[in-house]
Amino acid sequence: MPTDPTTDGRLRRASGRPDWATIPNLVTLLRFLLLGPACWVIVDDPEGSWWPPVLVGVWAVTDWVDGLLARALNQQSRTGEILDPVADRIGIALVVVALGVADALSWVPVAVIVLVDLIVVALAGRAAQQGRMRVTYVGKARTAVLFFGICGIVLGISVWPEAMTVGRVLVWVGAALHIYSATLYIRAARLGTGPAVRRPGGVEDQA
Repeated sequence: MPTDPTTDGRLRRASGRPDWATIPNLVTLLRFLLLGPACWVIVDDPEGSWWPPVLVGVWAVTDWVDGLLARALNQQSRTGEILDPVADRIGIALVVVALGVADALSWVPVAVIVLVDLIVVALAGRAAQQGRMRVTYVGKARTAVLFFGICGIVLGISVWPEAMTVGRVLVWVGAALHIYSATLYIRAARLGTGPAVRRPGGVEDQA
């Protein structure tokens, strides 16, 4: 999410590097690059192969790794705050669509996830770009549940069928949290109230 420009400028001057040139942002870029191979192995007859869970697992873990590195290395950045949630939303949307194409997931939660993202972009995207919104705990929980659910389904269609049911349940729970999280972001964007409203005082964590 967006940062305070003054604080962002101080961080840039203190480090002597451009805002985008950080290790966490490189990890986020890796998450984008993994999307193509991850989606391909999902739809390309994955039964019996460990490649789908490995690629999707690495893709999911990078979301935690970039935030950990940003805090550990003190490399929070405006670019990272924008790229990280964008990578999450695009990544989750594409992977669940791939699961739908592979007939591993109902198209109902797929449609919910994609349509809610489009609505949030339309109604709250400008506020996020202007730095008036922050990531909520509900949003973080939603993302974590969807990641675990997706990984469960991928395990189910490749090497561990028993994981399929748990994965699907988690994706449905994640879709419900996705709707609730979206209402918080839209409320913050339209009314300027609620936990998604940006608080003054510096750079948000990459999450």
